Amino acid sequence: MIAGQLALTVAALFTCAAVYINLAEQPARLILDDRCLLTQWKSAYKRGFAMQASLAVVGSLLGFWAWWRTGEGQWLLGAFVLLANWPYTLLVMLPTNNKLMALDSKQAGSESRRLIERWGRLHAVRSALGCAAMALFLWALLHQT
Repeated sequence: MIAGQLALTVAALFTCAAVYINLAEQPARLILDDRCLLTQWKSAYKRGFAMQASLAVVGSLLGFWAWWRTGEGQWLLGAFVLLANWPYTLLVMLPTNNKLMALDSKQAGSESRRLIERWGRLHAVRSALGCAAMALFLWALLHQT
């Protein structure tokens, strides 16, 4: 089933990007001084938001399509888990994101560093949601073959 294979692929892309951010990008940026840290986070956030938001939506739509075609609940659950990144980001992460985006690089200091460290912990939930969606899609795909 092509919809399911594509859903799994897109969920894997989302998950790999999220995990990369948590395991490579975030630790690397935390080595920077406060001003460079804030500047780098803002630049990466703008680019990453568009990519990950798109992947979450597309992967979810493909999961819904696979569920519609098969009636298998794992596709539906995986689609909702992947899509859960949107409300999580808007309700939980957005206040931190907005505070960071409002700061000028001249205002960088211990508070901006603390917020970016908090952002990294919050972002780990996105990685976990991606892993869960990917596992559900894989389970659904294997269940069908």
